[in-house]
Amino acid sequence: MHWFQATLTTTLAVFGSALAQDESLPGLSPRQTLPIPASCPGVTAKSSYKLSAASGWKYTLLATGLSKPRSLVFDTEGHLLILQTGLGVTAHTLGADGCINATRTVLANQQLNHGLALSPDGKTLYVSAAPTAWSYRYDAATMTATGQTAVVRGMNPSGHNSRTLAVPPNRPDLLIVSLGSGGNIDDASVKKETGRAIVKVFDLTKTPAGGWTYNTQGWYLGYGLRNEIGIIFDGNNMVWGVENSGDELKRTIGGTSVDVHIDNPAEELNYLGDPSKSNEQWYGYPTCWTVGDPSVIKDAAFKIGEQFVITPNATFNDASCAKKSVPPRLSMKAHSAPIDGKFDQDYKNLYVSLHGSWNRQPATGYKVIQIPFQKLESGAYDPVAPPDSPFTQGYSEILWTSSPNENSCSSATCLRPTGITWHPDGSRMYVGSDGSVGEVYVLYKA
Repeated sequence: MHWFQATLTTTLAVFGSALAQDESLPGLSPRQTLPIPASCPGVTAKSSYKLSAASGWKYTLLATGLSKPRSLVFDTEGHLLILQTGLGVTAHTLGADGCINATRTVLANQQLNHGLALSPDGKTLYVSAAPTAWSYRYDAATMTATGQTAVVRGMNPSGHNSRTLAVPPNRPDLLIVSLGSGGNIDDASVKKETGRAIVKVFDLTKTPAGGWTYNTQGWYLGYGLRNEIGIIFDGNNMVWGVENSGDELKRTIGGTSVDVHIDNPAEELNYLGDPSKSNEQWYGYPTCWTVGDPSVIKDAAFKIGEQFVITPNATFNDASCAKKSVPPRLSMKAHSAPIDGKFDQDYKNLYVSLHGSWNRQPATGYKVIQIPFQKLESGAYDPVAPPDSPFTQGYSEILWTSSPNENSCSSATCLRPTGITWHPDGSRMYVGSDGSVGEVYVLYKA
């Protein structure tokens, strides 16, 4: 069987649907109110873990058996688009019961691994592989993408290979592209010209033939950002990023090393600012790391959220970080691996998916959290909690793995939250999970 046809057949089987893939199948307008399903016919959990939701929240399994779903977005006709790693982009029609009643493959491309974005008018689709980002003309009515065009090329494929893409809601002429470091501690990336551990912005109205060259073109939206995999817009269309920080760190003083990695460095919520303006601020990587647990760094006094050097010397030390680096606005538990984030409709809460740790015992992450936000007198949006807040005060958990418990989680045994998107009517979130069984959940207030 041809690969493309096999993909469609397999995807249909995943949802237990006997419906043919017919472009004339009626979709629901994104403005229509859909019921929130308590369960979906033919969708049976293939994973062994159990989930729990915070008081006032409920969840429903919408789809299972996907190919590592990473990014999710709704098109202008209310179809849920999902980038599935190693497969491509699929479109899913929600029926009158709120469940998926049909699916089709929009793009069959095994190189795609994470990035997915739509222009504000819904007519241009952006996707990414490790070295390249492409655009397509997208027709939401027929769920088809045509006319592949390279918009950004020459991205270093080593190290972290996800390339998050985002288009500002108020600036359809801009494309934001995030590129992580080439390794755990990528010393060369201290120079932003290496094109790693940075976020950049490109003008889509002036894209040259063959696309922009990532390292040498576009402008910066911060550098020294180890893996700013989640790019998020607040109510003023300013950009926030969630960052996966380093692994296996030791603090070395006078030749003596102390393992500090269980709770250090913290994961980060960073304010990157206005994407229409160049931001050449340095956020510390690969030299300055954010304190998650000050108690294990016994040679100096720190607060949570301050930054430290793993091997201070006469040229560069902890005090140098305080002078030269932009610390995170809020910290998250070390190794919890934030992947994506979305604000609610009134921008009072930011919801972040924590993919989960691989190098920490007990394990952490494997959940979705809620970070309360406020609007300041200046009109800017800002987290309610101060920068030195303990994790238990800066955010709360709203969906997590309860069996087996968080302490014993792994990529094969627990929820692995990835992309988050809101239904256009604002009534519910859709959350992907790319563990051993690819899933999508609907998360909503009861």
